[in-house]
Amino acid sequence: MPRPILDETHIHAAIRDKVASHNKGIVKEVQDAIAAHPVVVVGMRQNPAPRRARSLLDAAKVPHHYLEYGSYFNTWRKRNALKMWTGWPTFPMVFVKGSLVGGADDLEKLLTSGELGKLLA
Repeated sequence: MPRPILDETHIHAAIRDKVASHNKGIVKEVQDAIAAHPVVVVGMRQNPAPRRARSLLDAAKVPHHYLEYGSYFNTWRKRNALKMWTGWPTFPMVFVKGSLVGGADDLEKLLTSGELGKLLA
């Protein structure tokens, strides 16, 4: 089932470029990391869930690349661009071989089931 995204034809032509370029730097940085690394974790300071995801990967000896964007008190507008891009509402965002697999709980399920190893093979 495709997720609902406002069709570009319903965005006035005068603002399409503004919508398309809003905080595109942070999205590009994450896209570049995803292209360069098999496992990428995107998180933020002071949030225990990104730390947990990284600890799970470390314990499983799975190399990963970590991107950290601010804390609860700053950079939320830029992080919001990532949420809009992925449709994922929380941090961390864990990517495996270019696909968003969810957050720390979802990563733990993949590790426990052995599916993460299959995705990385």
